[in-house]
Amino acid sequence: MSMTTMRVLRLVVHVRTREPVLLLGEVEGERCLPVFLRRPQADAIALGERGEGDPQLPQDVLLPVLQGLGHELVGAEVVSLVDSVFRAELVFADGARVELRPSDALAVAVREGLSIGVATSILDEVGQPIADLFPDGTDAPPEKQLEDFRKFIDEVSPDDFA
Repeated sequence: MSMTTMRVLRLVVHVRTREPVLLLGEVEGERCLPVFLRRPQADAIALGERGEGDPQLPQDVLLPVLQGLGHELVGAEVVSLVDSVFRAELVFADGARVELRPSDALAVAVREGLSIGVATSILDEVGQPIADLFPDGTDAPPEKQLEDFRKFIDEVSPDDFA
């Protein structure tokens, strides 16, 4: 399965549903993927990468436990879209995989600074051009980016990515 490396562009709240949405963008490309999240995981993602002095969140204990057991976690991947629902996996250095909800896998990846991948087939199917969401580019001032993204997100729903 071909994977595309992604980066976090923005975390926003969908105006109509009040659901958190994580916007992932291609590291080397012009497409993005909105992923609707559960609130606790969105809160963890909003905190960003875990720092040395930060209090531990529940998912922050995962990496030290895995390391203590001799396993290395290297990333999270959104591997499929089935019936309008994303499927995600945590990926280990030895090739092992564990299926998780996308919210959980992405929260772990963001907090631990791990790579995030999305199946290229998903981007081909439901990816959106970044320019459609951010006409002024992702380097525009945050206020302008939010204004552009709000225009997009006001009109979109999870069903639009089915």
